[in-house]
Amino acid sequence: MSVVKEFREFIARGNVIDLAVGVIIGAAFGKIVTSLVEQVVMPPIGLLLGSVDFSDLKLILKPADAAAKTEEVAVLYGAFINTIIQFLIVAVAVFLMVKLVNHLRRMDAQKTEDAAPAAPTATETLLMEIRDGLKASRAAPARAGALAAPVAPRAAKSPEAKAIKKATKKAKKAGKKK
Repeated sequence: MSVVKEFREFIARGNVIDLAVGVIIGAAFGKIVTSLVEQVVMPPIGLLLGSVDFSDLKLILKPADAAAKTEEVAVLYGAFINTIIQFLIVAVAVFLMVKLVNHLRRMDAQKTEDAAPAAPTATETLLMEIRDGLKASRAAPARAGALAAPVAPRAAKSPEAKAIKKATKKAKKAGKKK
């Protein structure tokens, strides 16, 4: 199998395409969240804290020196706080989305449970007919007033069967004479 053919089969699988769509939508969603945090959420928070722009907050380790032409060395903890808030917003959005999907699955599962049961298979139908026939044959003598006794199959004409039959007859005769 050629590499091109294997690659084509790999790409054509549904899971790979679903994953690609998810990554593209996730990237777009990330841009929306970044804009939300930087332009909507953080300005009011900065205003409450005294007109502070969080993206400009930093801890300067070494100031810039124009004479030596060195840049400033600083820890940009304000940008880190923005990133944490972005992460929390994405986490809440994903949580709510998963919760919604689980709720829809539970509703779908409940609908299938509430739906009529599937038609019985041919074997189940046959077994139900046999069961119903047995119930009917047992109930028919009882309705007629007779005792429903199981009917034994005819005994074979073996010597043992003949001896048992003969002994039973003798016992009955002996019981009548007394």
